Amino acid sequence: MTRGLMGLLARNISPPNLSIMQDEGFTVARVRTELLSGLTVALALVPEAVAFAFVAGVHPLVGLYAAFLIGLITALIGGRPGMISGATGALAVVMVALVAEHGVEYLFATVVLMGILQVIAGVMHWGKFIRLVPHPVMLGFVNGLAIVIFLAQLTQFKQPGTGGAEWLAGPQLALMLGLVALTMAIIWGMPKLTKVIPAPLAGIGITAVIVIAFGLDVPRVGDMASIEGGLPAFHVPMVPLNWETLEIIFPYAVILGAIGLIESLLTLNLVGEITGKRGGASQECIAQGTANIVTGFFGGMGGCAMIGQSMINTNSGGRTRIAGIAAALFLLVFIVAASPLIEQIPLAALVGVMFMVVIGTFAWNSFKVMTKVPLMDAFVTVLVTVVTVMSDLAVAVVVGVIVSALAYAWNNARRIHAVTRNSVREEGAKVYEIQGPLFFGSTDGFIELFDIENDPDLVIVDFAASRVVDASALQAIEAVAAKYDALGKTLQLRHLSRDCHQLLSKAGHLMVDSDDDPDYALAVDYSVRTGILGSH
Repeated sequence: MTRGLMGLLARNISPPNLSIMQDEGFTVARVRTELLSGLTVALALVPEAVAFAFVAGVHPLVGLYAAFLIGLITALIGGRPGMISGATGALAVVMVALVAEHGVEYLFATVVLMGILQVIAGVMHWGKFIRLVPHPVMLGFVNGLAIVIFLAQLTQFKQPGTGGAEWLAGPQLALMLGLVALTMAIIWGMPKLTKVIPAPLAGIGITAVIVIAFGLDVPRVGDMASIEGGLPAFHVPMVPLNWETLEIIFPYAVILGAIGLIESLLTLNLVGEITGKRGGASQECIAQGTANIVTGFFGGMGGCAMIGQSMINTNSGGRTRIAGIAAALFLLVFIVAASPLIEQIPLAALVGVMFMVVIGTFAWNSFKVMTKVPLMDAFVTVLVTVVTVMSDLAVAVVVGVIVSALAYAWNNARRIHAVTRNSVREEGAKVYEIQGPLFFGSTDGFIELFDIENDPDLVIVDFAASRVVDASALQAIEAVAAKYDALGKTLQLRHLSRDCHQLLSKAGHLMVDSDDDPDYALAVDYSVRTGILGSH
C-alpha cells in the first residue's frame, strides 16, 4: 500500500527547477535589481497585509506572518520566479465568516487543510486545467482585479481610527491627493532618467522623505496598526481533532483552496506573458499548498499569488527567485527590527504605487479588441470583470468558463447538417453525409435531418466529416435507427473513426464487431442494434 502510494507520487511529481537565478545571468547588476525590486514589493506588502487582516477579522501580525511565510516558500519552490504571493483580499472575504463564528484557531486549521488540498491538486496535475480558461476570461480577470485593487486603495483616503466611517476632507485630502500624484509622477518619470533604482521604490522613498522632513499631516502606515512583532512561532491549531471540526473547516478549505489556486495560476500565466517565460502550474500548486500548510502552523492567515505585487516586481525588473526571497526577508526585518521606520511611510506613497499598478494591469486594449471579436467573447470579458468586482475571482472565472463553454457548444450545435445523395455501391440506397459534431447540443438537429417516412429501405449515415462524441449522440443514433426499424427499413453507419467506433462498440450499438479503417481506405458499414439505451 505504502509502496504503491510512493510510486504514484514519484510518477506524478517531476523534478522542479529550483535554480535561484533560473536562466538569468548572475551579475552584480542583476542581483542589485532583484534586491531593490524585493524591497519595493516588501514596502507595498505591509499595508496590504494589514488591511486584509482587518478584513478577515484577525490581528495585523496574522496577515504579516502569512505574507512573509507564503512569500518566502513560494519564492523558493514556486513554478514562476518573479511572482509574489502573500495574504490576499480574495481569501480574506471568505475567512471573515469563519473567524467570526468559530475563532482564529479554526482559521489556522482551515489554512492547513487548504494547503493539503492544494498539494494534492499539484500532485494530480490538476493545475493543467487552467488551460481551459479562454482568453476573454483572462481579459476579464485582469480588468476585474485592476478595478478591485483600485477600489481597495480608496480606504486609505479615510480618517485613521474612525473604522472607515469618515473620509479625509479639506486640506488633508488635497495634500493626500497631491502626494499620490507626486508618487505617480516619479514612477512615470524615473525610468526616463535612470533604471538603476526601481521607479516604485524611488516614488516611495522621495515622497516619504518629503512627508517626514516637513512633518506633513497625512495618514501613515503606523496609523493603520503597529507592525512590530517577533519571529513567527510554531503553533498547532487549538481545535478538537474530531469529525465535527472537519465538517466545519472542510467547506471553507475547499473554497479557499480553489480561489487560491485559480488566482495563483491565472497570475502565473499573466506573469509568464509579461516575462516571456513559461511557468509550472503543478509545481505552483504544490508550492502554494506547502506554503499554506506551514503558514497554518505558524499563526498565518493563508494566502495565494498577488497580482498587484507581482506587477510591481516585474515592472521593477524582478525576474528570479531572489526578488521574492528578498521581499519576504525584508518584510520580516520590518516586523522584527524596523517597524518604527516603516510606520512613518505615508500611505499616499503606497497608494500612488498601487494606482500605477492599476494603470499597468488594466488591459486598455480590450476596449478596442471588443469591437473586433465575436459579441459573445466581448460579453464574457465584461461579465467576468463585473462578477470579479461584485463577487470574487473564483466565481467570476467559473462563470466565464461556463458561459464560454455553453457558447461554444451552441455554435457547434448549429453546425450540424447533412448532404444527401444516392449510394454508388448499393443500388436504391440513400446516403446522409453528416457534417459537424454529434453531441448533446446537436442531437435534436441530427434527428431532424432524416426524412424517415420517404427514405428507401436502406439508409447509410456517413460520419467521415463528423464525430460521435457522447451518450446523447448514442441516444440520438439509436432513436433514428429505431424509427427506421419500426418501418422495416435498415440504417447503417459508415466511416466511423476509431474513437467513434470504440464508443459505439462499448455501448453495444454495432452489429458487426470489426475494426474500421481510420484513413477510410476501406468503407465498413455497421448496422445499429436498438433497445440499448431506450428511445424515449
